[in-house]
Amino acid sequence: MNWQFNRISVVGLGYIGLPTAAMFASRKIHVVGIDVSEHAVETINQGKVHIVEPDLDIAVHSAVSQGYLRATTTPEPADAFLIAVPTPFKGDDHDPDLSYIEAACRSIAPVLAPGNLVVLESTSPVGTTEKMSAWLAEARPDLSFPHRSGEASDVRVAHCPERVLPGKVMQELIQNDRVIGGITPACSDAALSLYSLFVKGECVVTDARTAEMAKLTENAFRDVNIAFANELSLICDRLDINVWELIALANRHPRVNILQPGPGVGGHCIAVDPWFIVSSAPDVSRLIRATREVNDGKPDWVLEKVDAAVAQWSMRSGGSAGEVTVACYGLAFKPDIDDLRESPALYIAEQLQERFGERLVVIEPNIDGLPVSLDRCHFGSAADIAADIHVLLVDHREFKAMAVPKGLIVDTRGVWTGVRGAA
Repeated sequence: MNWQFNRISVVGLGYIGLPTAAMFASRKIHVVGIDVSEHAVETINQGKVHIVEPDLDIAVHSAVSQGYLRATTTPEPADAFLIAVPTPFKGDDHDPDLSYIEAACRSIAPVLAPGNLVVLESTSPVGTTEKMSAWLAEARPDLSFPHRSGEASDVRVAHCPERVLPGKVMQELIQNDRVIGGITPACSDAALSLYSLFVKGECVVTDARTAEMAKLTENAFRDVNIAFANELSLICDRLDINVWELIALANRHPRVNILQPGPGVGGHCIAVDPWFIVSSAPDVSRLIRATREVNDGKPDWVLEKVDAAVAQWSMRSGGSAGEVTVACYGLAFKPDIDDLRESPALYIAEQLQERFGERLVVIEPNIDGLPVSLDRCHFGSAADIAADIHVLLVDHREFKAMAVPKGLIVDTRGVWTGVRGAA
């Protein structure tokens, strides 16, 4: 079938939704972005961006100035609707919270029409795309949807998860392969036509449940590999072995490629997605659960190393723990970006603030100010930091280039030469 997409609506203008909207708009397609944040809507309509991503500001400014991109808080009719809203947890049990997706579905339901396509881009537990179809059907009983009507449905529904790297989103949206999973083959065909408008990578078609699981599997695989490195760092610390040297030696094997350990795992994908697998099949996802527990436990281990460094400083100096000064290097969840989502470094800094208050200095070169959760410590730069204990949490390029600071070191990334990963 020859699908026509003259107008596209993107619901959720965050780290994925806005770049995707800008990408379609760059192909001279009219795009209406929907977001609950009036600030985001106003910023975008001024041709500016409310998030940091290389080249995104240029693409948005061009699309808005040419009249192909506009933002609003109220859904409008379109040929295709892309839902790119958050999928956080409910409470402390890592149960997926699908309320944002459901709210997005119910918000667009009044403006749906026969022939429309609805695509879920949000990373979600297996079965969410089918639930989305059911929510839409409940809100629009006058239309038919594929979970009941199959190929004959009035509205097509599919899942197409993103798989991009923060800092390279604009390039990877175009170049990366995309997995497209429709509830029916006709749904897949419609979504394939949509993404083929700008994707140069291969668009691989499957069913919706497999597409959902594919994204979760990709990030669970990465999580397992990171957990292996993080667990090695715990073992090596116990056995007085330099983990960085050990991994370098082991990686000389032609079929071994161990990752580097760190303070934990952050970001909205790897730190979250594996729990969606666990929630769907808790009795048979033992390795994935253990992996999450290893990586989620690493920040508390780092805090224990800081406590040990404080005790060492007190023994050397004769001073009390109430006098020690601490510098914390990095808050982002990965190097050289401003994204703090699910960041173990941010959690560690927050815990250090509870212990040291004004005697804590936080250095994060990729943001202009500290988040509100760090309102009692100081925001500094790497230059001229005088502290008794230096805690390296993120291997930003600025920290790699600087001299090893004077004082006790807790280095979770192996950045400073001669440091053994922790004091």
